[in-house]
Amino acid sequence: MALAVVHSRGLDGLSAPPVTVEVHLASGLPSFTLVGLPDTEVKEARDRVRAALINSGFDFPAKRITANLAPADLPKESGRFDLPIALGILAASGQISGKLLDDHEFAGELSLSGELRPVRGALAMALQSAGRGRFFVLPGESAREAALTGGGNILAADTLLAVCAHLCARQALPTAAPPAVASPPAVPDLAEVRGQTQAKRALEIAAAGGHSLMMIGPPGAGKSMLAARLPGLMPKLGPAAARASAAVLSLVGQFRPENFSARPYRSPHHTASAVALVGGGNPPRPGEVSLAHQGVLFLDELPEFDRKVLETLREPLESGRIHIARAARQAEFPAEFQLVAAMNPCPCGYQGHPGGRCQCTPDQVARYRARISGPLLDRIDLQIEVPALPGETLLAKPEGETSAAIRQRVEAALARQDERQGKPNARLAPAEIDTHCTPDPAGVALLKQAMGRLDLSARAWHRVLKVARTIADLAASTEVRAPHVAEAIQYRRLAHD
Repeated sequence: MALAVVHSRGLDGLSAPPVTVEVHLASGLPSFTLVGLPDTEVKEARDRVRAALINSGFDFPAKRITANLAPADLPKESGRFDLPIALGILAASGQISGKLLDDHEFAGELSLSGELRPVRGALAMALQSAGRGRFFVLPGESAREAALTGGGNILAADTLLAVCAHLCARQALPTAAPPAVASPPAVPDLAEVRGQTQAKRALEIAAAGGHSLMMIGPPGAGKSMLAARLPGLMPKLGPAAARASAAVLSLVGQFRPENFSARPYRSPHHTASAVALVGGGNPPRPGEVSLAHQGVLFLDELPEFDRKVLETLREPLESGRIHIARAARQAEFPAEFQLVAAMNPCPCGYQGHPGGRCQCTPDQVARYRARISGPLLDRIDLQIEVPALPGETLLAKPEGETSAAIRQRVEAALARQDERQGKPNARLAPAEIDTHCTPDPAGVALLKQAMGRLDLSARAWHRVLKVARTIADLAASTEVRAPHVAEAIQYRRLAHD
């Protein structure tokens, strides 16, 4: 009778709790039992492990094998436990030394030939493993991803034999080096957009304060083109923010090293379900709002989304996090994204067109706009109209500032915010708004007048103040003045027309 204990990690949302793989060999009829709440993928490890051991030149014990994945109440999924289960069998049967097992953690899927395949969530697991005093052994590709955490405890292995040679002190595994982070893919430049001066200004304000943005205009006016250029106005992610964004993308296997410091840009189709947008499933996985963490979530044709789907955006827009609760599982994911939405002014899209192309009745227009609830619209900081462009503008050469020039002002404004309050203006709490965003007397009077005429809610009041603070930061003004408030009010008028 023999027992071996191997350390690994599971995934529970963005957390990677430790999992202990206990392998017990006993006399009796040959069998292989997995316990500890494994799902189908984990149960299939029995066949993968058996074939991998035999094809790697090891003996598969003809005994009663029991592998326990503890803790028993944590659901286990994916093939990440193949490697620790195989090592547990080898150590329990005496084919390798178990002296070094306690100094390592292992995760990796085995092929039938004994090669190691990458696993999703490597970056999230490495972040949790850092500082535990153990080396973390991962497949080569996953190890390079995990090395982006900056820790020196990540070891890369390509085969089961290489791991066994390391544990037997014959040939040490190499420390994983992070992949060379090349320049991220080029982002479209705002200078390419003709006209649309107000929309460009709104994009600059949105980038400088982390504000959400709604664009209303006819088809072909340039709404999608403008939205795609917002990431180019935003500064590159810092190391901590880049790791947080990459960890979420790693959970679904969508992390790319070349995009490590770039802002994510997600644009789900309007047929997306609520689970696809905010996350869910069993086990819970992140949705588009979390995959856009620290980046941009663009929702084109906003009224075409199911209304129940859109209402799920309320919580993450306010809190920057999404909490997914199911009967058996709960998970929380970060969701600090900038929402950029676009819609047509009416069902046909041509309301107000100078050619008189719109044939929609007022009732049809009202029903179309009513697909977006008032509470959701109230949470969008900037709301602008993107009109159709005349032919003369389209034929003229693009004349405007480049994204790089605007980004310099955005970075300066964000630096002022970080020095003043340690966060972007869009994330200010009500008490912080009173401290940092109170306008001068002329600005207060103007805001009171607007609140009466536009019937602004308390939330809209706060959002106008935050936008005005961002406009003041762009102007390098320490005080929020009446012109800043006046411009901020202009970006709330569409919600009250």
